Amino acid sequence: MSDIPNFTVDLSGQTAFVTGTTSGLGQRFARVLAACGANVAIAGRRAERLEVLAEELRSMGTEVLPVPLDVTDTDALFAAIDQTEKKLGTVQILVNNAGKPDARLALKMDPAFVDEMVATNLTSLFHLASEVTRRLIKAELPGRIVNISSGAAYSAGIGTSWYAITKSGVVRMTEMLALEFAKYDVNVNCIAPGAFESEMMDGMLERMGDITEGFPRKRLGKASQLDSTLLYLVSPSSDFVTGATIRVHDAQGAR
Repeated sequence: MSDIPNFTVDLSGQTAFVTGTTSGLGQRFARVLAACGANVAIAGRRAERLEVLAEELRSMGTEVLPVPLDVTDTDALFAAIDQTEKKLGTVQILVNNAGKPDARLALKMDPAFVDEMVATNLTSLFHLASEVTRRLIKAELPGRIVNISSGAAYSAGIGTSWYAITKSGVVRMTEMLALEFAKYDVNVNCIAPGAFESEMMDGMLERMGDITEGFPRKRLGKASQLDSTLLYLVSPSSDFVTGATIRVHDAQGAR
């Protein structure tokens, strides 16, 4: 009866790589993975914030590697995974969390902004997922990749078109990479959060006012409400789950 229920969040001995960890959801993801025993590489653009988080995680007994990283620099992505493997071991858990919002009408977007959005929200995720998988195949290890999309992939308003488009691409990318990587024992899944408290959300609220008035329960999510979804997708318990997108949105914008 020891296998009932077939569920564990023990990640001891595994190495995780998390992007976008200098604030918001990514910071929470790093803390949660560390609390469950994983060694964690934390990546983001703001080096000083990475160091603060790294010290916090080290105080928990976690092996931590801060990785200053601009995800629009493709060469830097590959170098970051190589550095992590050398310092912490082969990456078995990848959380592709880095993302960039927009607040512009499609007809007023300049080409450089469009390209940067694609590189941040879509291309970087593809490169990291592929590089991690190549190394897992070589090491003959299983892996878990979790891409972070958004509720905007399913419902979004005027002025958020490119964000919604790129986040929809994340959902489809998850499905296709899952299909390709399954034979290597690498599961690829996705979380599509609704509106959650974060630094990014603070900026949106400044521009748009209190958006929660239009929500069924008139509230924003808290990062801790994603813990269980993240841990399910990175744990052995989700062994038969790949190519899935789990929407965690409190019925915001539900259709």
